[in-house]
Amino acid sequence: MSGKEPIGIGIHGAAGRMGRRLVALAVEDPQLRLAAALEAPKHPQLGMDAGRVAGLEPIGVVLSAELGSAKPQVLIDFSTPEASSRVIHTCIDRRIALVFATTGLSTEQMARLREAAQQIPVLQAPNMSLSVNLGMKLVELAAQALKDHDADVEIIERHHRFKEDSPSGTALAFGRLIAERMGQTQHVHGRQGRPGRRRHEEIGYHAVRVGDDPGQHTIVFGMLGEVVEITVRASSRDCYARGALAAAKFLAGKPPGWYSMREVLGL
Repeated sequence: MSGKEPIGIGIHGAAGRMGRRLVALAVEDPQLRLAAALEAPKHPQLGMDAGRVAGLEPIGVVLSAELGSAKPQVLIDFSTPEASSRVIHTCIDRRIALVFATTGLSTEQMARLREAAQQIPVLQAPNMSLSVNLGMKLVELAAQALKDHDADVEIIERHHRFKEDSPSGTALAFGRLIAERMGQTQHVHGRQGRPGRRRHEEIGYHAVRVGDDPGQHTIVFGMLGEVVEITVRASSRDCYARGALAAAKFLAGKPPGWYSMREVLGL
């Protein structure tokens, strides 16, 4: 990036927990320029300096509900599924590349995001962590190698007490990748009572919610006499923000299309 102009980015959901970290980390990155900080139309902090909202000195970018005259090259969305339509419409209308990090979309909302990729570059991932996306590749390799070797699969995930969905979107994504290669047809969420002998065609999910845990996922491949475990563990939420910023750098200048974190990592 030496000698190049910084990439102008916008952050939607800039006053949220992830949004504030995105603002703080973007300001520190010489390859990036924060062009816009967006929030919901009725957010109580609209009009405040985004730096102040993020716990920094003022940076001259005001928290706003609209882009106005700002011209970011890439918009990072860490908000809510309910806001997705407005975000997608704005990016299509202004021809802005979109890094979509919001989870919990309905089938219809995901279809709309896919349609948007015909007009603008879109990068979507259930988890923006670089280590999680590398972990997904390792899990794929393990599933492919063990598909004919009688391996049982269990997925254990831990998150903070404030997380509203369970199991996590990332755990479900791991499960889909495994099932595509090993053929499991049943996805079981926890066990209690006397469910009987474990069925080989199932993947078990177990969600733990404790304190302020930023996220852990362990995928267990259990065979008779041996076990393979692949664990990805976040020590702070910054890993998700840094991954999203890396995705924005990757996506800037790309043609319309559907992109993933695998391409960011060169996998």
